[in-house]
Amino acid sequence: MNSFSLEPKSKNGLLSTLLQLRNRHLFIFDIIVFSITPLLALLLLLDGNLDIAYYSLELGLVTILFLSVKLCIFWSLGFYRRYWRYASIEELLYIVQLMVVAIVIQTLLFNLLSYGHWGINKVPQLLPLIDGILSFIFILALRFSVRVVERISDKNVPSHLRERVLIIGAGSAGVSLVEEMQSNPQMGFYPVAFIDDNPKKLHARIRGIPVVGDRHKIPEMVKSLEIQKAIIAMPSVAGQVIREIVDLCNTTGIQTCTLPGIHEILNGRVRVDSIRDVRIEDLLRREPVQTDIERVSHFLGGKKVLITGAGGSIGSELCRQIFKCCPAEIIFVGHGENSVFNIQQELDQAAQALKKNAKVEKQTPRLFAFIADIRFQERLKHIFEQFQPDIIFHAAAHKHVPLMELNPPEAITNNVLGTKNLLELALQYKIKHFVMISTDKAVNPTNVMGASKRIAEMLVLQAAKQSGYPYVAVRFGNVLGSRGSVVPTFKKQIAVGGPITVTHPEICRYFMTIPEAVQLVLQAAVLSRGGEVLMLNMGKPVKIVDLAKELIRLSGYQVNKDIDIVFTGLRPGEKLFEELFIPGEEYEPTQHEKLVVVKNASKIIPENLVAIVESVCKAAADNDISSIKSLLGQLVTGYKPESFHNNVLANDSKHKVVMPKPNSNGITAQLKEA
Repeated sequence: MNSFSLEPKSKNGLLSTLLQLRNRHLFIFDIIVFSITPLLALLLLLDGNLDIAYYSLELGLVTILFLSVKLCIFWSLGFYRRYWRYASIEELLYIVQLMVVAIVIQTLLFNLLSYGHWGINKVPQLLPLIDGILSFIFILALRFSVRVVERISDKNVPSHLRERVLIIGAGSAGVSLVEEMQSNPQMGFYPVAFIDDNPKKLHARIRGIPVVGDRHKIPEMVKSLEIQKAIIAMPSVAGQVIREIVDLCNTTGIQTCTLPGIHEILNGRVRVDSIRDVRIEDLLRREPVQTDIERVSHFLGGKKVLITGAGGSIGSELCRQIFKCCPAEIIFVGHGENSVFNIQQELDQAAQALKKNAKVEKQTPRLFAFIADIRFQERLKHIFEQFQPDIIFHAAAHKHVPLMELNPPEAITNNVLGTKNLLELALQYKIKHFVMISTDKAVNPTNVMGASKRIAEMLVLQAAKQSGYPYVAVRFGNVLGSRGSVVPTFKKQIAVGGPITVTHPEICRYFMTIPEAVQLVLQAAVLSRGGEVLMLNMGKPVKIVDLAKELIRLSGYQVNKDIDIVFTGLRPGEKLFEELFIPGEEYEPTQHEKLVVVKNASKIIPENLVAIVESVCKAAADNDISSIKSLLGQLVTGYKPESFHNNVLANDSKHKVVMPKPNSNGITAQLKEA
């Protein structure tokens, strides 16, 4: 059997000729057109009663004049450097602008010569205008015929060999997606219809595709139109809407995909290759954060930026978003060589792509990678001496609560000593901006990790108070998809057939996507005045068991039928509910609705901070766990390591039960509120 390619093997003679036209061919065609249009214009103005002998001299002069004007304008303004195979409304407006300029200049020169000794006053005064209109029609027709022929040739690809796709969302993202599918049929997608909740779009046709109804019509349209795949093309819509659409699509049994959220495609173009499976991040998506990108870009542009923990989940996303702001240099500092290598390679490729783009005039950041442990100050000093950064984003930290509970010296040496080393060097080299990534687990901590991050916050605040520099800590909760977090763990458990292990039926956490968290961190860096803790608005907490249910469903399984959920009991240092506020802290809003500032944070630093930090670091060096916990209790308000036993019935065996079968509503009320 002969294999069939989605790319047409050949086109007929006319199609082939038009698609092979180049600008040099179009230039020759334009010379011919511009040589004829004055004659045609004169014929129109004289109703066809043209005496060639009477008008020959005037017509010859006008033809040479108009031809020269149009070719000079078109050539000098880059008209013959356009690629017409993908002509759009932008190219149409471009041609209109050029022709308006040409008609104005032609008219001025024509009137000037009419009053001279050239004798062209016999020619009608409207000739420049009619000539321009005819020229516009001819050049527009030829150039857009290339685009039309391209569309016709695309339709030669048999639609039955492509997936019949329902596009959910007829906004700019959905239309861009359809445009690319139509332009690239070899990708295997055949857009059949739009679904959109806007009643004004109902029954409209967009790029030839009908809008057939709102989201409630999905099951009916899937059946009647023989849809094979649904694609949600609404990057900025809230997670609740995504959940409702996914539920409707699941009732039909078709595959459901989505475009990434607006944070993931920030400053990027919607493309077919952006389509991916629906993730838990999409179901928990909130309203888009309105970031003052211009202000952030101004803050970072042309600066030397050092990022610790650059290979981690937050650190690598900081690198990506800071890269877009065109700093002079980005210095990656990380302990894991593979993760640092990966982000360096990713941004190296992005830099090369920018350099190849002739339209980009902004500076491409210089990238430098260092494998270094922040616990070793001499290694850090070498980096500071070499680069003397303007801004530091400190994202390096140990973050796993149970592991740090078993390894307190590691939490102290990395989270406390490492931060202390960085701050001492930042003050020594007079670095004006320092932003530390903190956590909600630093609030009334019941674990060593949270207590160590609270001390790190205090060190930042103390450095800001001493120097007067705008040093700041930014506090937020869990981020979806970070390495070692609950979602990747659940995915691995599902991949091996379960069960999914959840510590407690009532355990809740605040969640935020990585790109959203980093955007707010950058905004916080711009807004901070120094000596503050800024908190991100994390929304409402989500039950971990609800995340587990949704991940099972998204993976195509049923809870308790295909994959069980088992409760194992709270782990050492783990809370049922994370807290956001520390007694004594005073909170006030900032210029950004998603950020809150602790305005008196630097006023509640213990006087004995330096002495106890020295002692706890020495205890960590000696692996003296009991001394570490004792010193943490003296320094950190609310730190009660034994409190997790009283938080809930943590390890009661009666909690090790199989999750009951969910109700028919699918998504729980708790997740709907998130």
